[in-house]
Amino acid sequence: MSGSASARFGPLILVLLLTFAAAVAVLMAPRSWLAWTALAGAGALALRGVWDLFQPRHTLLRNYPLLAHFRWFFEFLRPFLRQYIVENDREGRPYNRDQRSLIYERAKDQVDVKPFGSDLDAYDAEFQVLAHSMAPCPKPDADFRVRVGGEQCARPYDASLLNVSAMSFGSLSAPAVEALNLGARRGGFYQDTGEGGISPYHLRHGGDLVWEIGSGYFGCRDKRGHFDRGLFREQAAREQVRMLEIKLSQGAKPGHGGVLPAAKITPEIADTRRIPLHEDCRSPAYHGAFSTPRELLEFAASLREDAGGKPVGVKLCVGHPWEVFALCKAMLETGIELDYIVVDGAEGGTGAAPEEFSDHVGLPLREGLLLVRNALVGTGLRSRVRLAASGKVYSAYTLAANLALGADWCNAARAFMLSLGCVQTKSCHNDRCPTGVATQNPSRQRGLVVADKAPRVANFQRHTLEHLAELIAAAGLEHPGELLPRHLLQRRGATELVTLDRLYPFLAPNSLLEAPDATPYGDWWHAADPDSFRPRWPVGPGHHARVG
Repeated sequence: MSGSASARFGPLILVLLLTFAAAVAVLMAPRSWLAWTALAGAGALALRGVWDLFQPRHTLLRNYPLLAHFRWFFEFLRPFLRQYIVENDREGRPYNRDQRSLIYERAKDQVDVKPFGSDLDAYDAEFQVLAHSMAPCPKPDADFRVRVGGEQCARPYDASLLNVSAMSFGSLSAPAVEALNLGARRGGFYQDTGEGGISPYHLRHGGDLVWEIGSGYFGCRDKRGHFDRGLFREQAAREQVRMLEIKLSQGAKPGHGGVLPAAKITPEIADTRRIPLHEDCRSPAYHGAFSTPRELLEFAASLREDAGGKPVGVKLCVGHPWEVFALCKAMLETGIELDYIVVDGAEGGTGAAPEEFSDHVGLPLREGLLLVRNALVGTGLRSRVRLAASGKVYSAYTLAANLALGADWCNAARAFMLSLGCVQTKSCHNDRCPTGVATQNPSRQRGLVVADKAPRVANFQRHTLEHLAELIAAAGLEHPGELLPRHLLQRRGATELVTLDRLYPFLAPNSLLEAPDATPYGDWWHAADPDSFRPRWPVGPGHHARVG
C-alpha cells in the first residue's frame, strides 16, 4: 500500500484489526467485561468506517473513512475557537469582545472603566471622536425624556432615550420576553413587542409597550390573515400599550417576509399571533391594508383614532429615497401626520435572514437616518414628527452619535439580548440557543431566570444613560437634544479630522419646498409621488441626488 493510501485508509484498517483482536479476546474470555467493551467500541467504529467507505454522498468520507469525521468536528468547534481563543478583542462581528464585555459589565453593575488608554487606532479611517468643551457643564439628571405625539395625538407618551427594540415572542423565548418587560418597568423605558403580537409575557409585569403591527397583523388578524379592526381595538385599549408602530421593513431583511417554522410554534405562540398551530407562519413582504403613501397615512390615522389617540408611527429600513419624500409629500397634502418614524439600519437585526438581505439590502443606519432627517427638515415637518434610530446601539457614544445626526431617541435589540446573557453563538434560528434567550425549547429556556436577568436589563439601560449624561456634560451641553453634527468628528485621511456637517449634507428647514434643486435630493424629490411608492419617472443616470 502506498504512503498516501496508508494515510487515508490506515485508521480503518487499524480499527478492523482491533475489532478482530477484541473478538478473539471475547472467545478466549467470554466473561470479561473489558473484552466485550473493547469489541463493542472497536466494532462500532469498524461498522462506521465500512459505511463511510461505500456510502455515495460524501467524497471525503469515501476517500478518508473515519478520518474525515475530524473535519466536521473541527468545523463545529471553529466558531467557538475563534471567539474565545483566536480573535482579538476588536475582531469579532457583529459585536466584538470589547463591545460585549462593556454590555456585560454594565448589566452586572460591575466596574466598566478602561485602564492604560484606548485600544483604538486614532489614525484609522473609522476613528470618531466627540468634541469636548474647555468649560464642561455639571452632569445633568440622566432620566432624559422626549415627548412623542403631536397636535393630532390625544395621548402623547414621554419616551426614554434608550428602549428595547422590536423582538417578537416566538423569536425570543417566554422568559426572555418577560425579563425584558420587567427590566423595562423597573428602568422606566419601553419594550417594543416586535411583529409577533402581545403575549402574556409582555403583560405579566406591566412594563410599557410599543405594539408593532407588521404585514402579518399578528394579534389583530382574521382567519384569512387580513387586518381585523375589532381585535385591534381590543388590544390597543390596554393601558400598557403606549404607542403603535406600523412595521414597513426591518434592518435584518428589508423587503422580505418572515417565516416561523411550524416546529417552533407552540400553543401560546399560536394563540398570541392568532395563527394555526401546525402550519408554518409566513409574513408577507407587503401590507394588505394599504398600498400607497396616502393610504398608509389614512391607515395610521384610523389606528390612532381606534386606539384613543395614542401615538402612531412607522418603522422602516430606508431603501428607495423617493419613497421617503413621497411619504412627506403625502403628509403635507393630506394633513395627516405620523407621530414618529423609527429608522432601522441595515447593520441591525436579531432574526435570521438570507445572507444577501443581511449583507446587501437596505441603507446603513447613518445614511438612512440622515435621509429621513433631511426629508422631515426640508419639508418643515421635523418639529412635529419625532425620529428614532435603531441599529447596533450599545454604548453612550453610539447613542450620542445618532442623536447628533438627528434622532430624538434610540432603540436597541442585540445589546439587550446580551444583557440577558446572550453569548453570540448565532443559534437564534435553529432553536438551539445555549442561553435560553432565542429558543422555544423548555429545557434550554430554564437556564434563563427572570428574577436574575431583569435587573441586568435595567442596569444596562441606566448605566448607558448615565454615561450619556457624562458625555454631553463634557461637551459643554445640558441636554442630549443639544447635540449637533458639529460635535462629532471623523477621520478623513491621515492628517484630517472633520465634523460630520462637513461630511454629510444637512438641509435647512423648508429647503425642499422652496428650492429642491439646490439640495442634493432634487431628482428624488421630483420623482416622489404621494399616491404611489413608485417614482413618477425613472431616476436616470447622471442625476445629482445622493444618499448621505
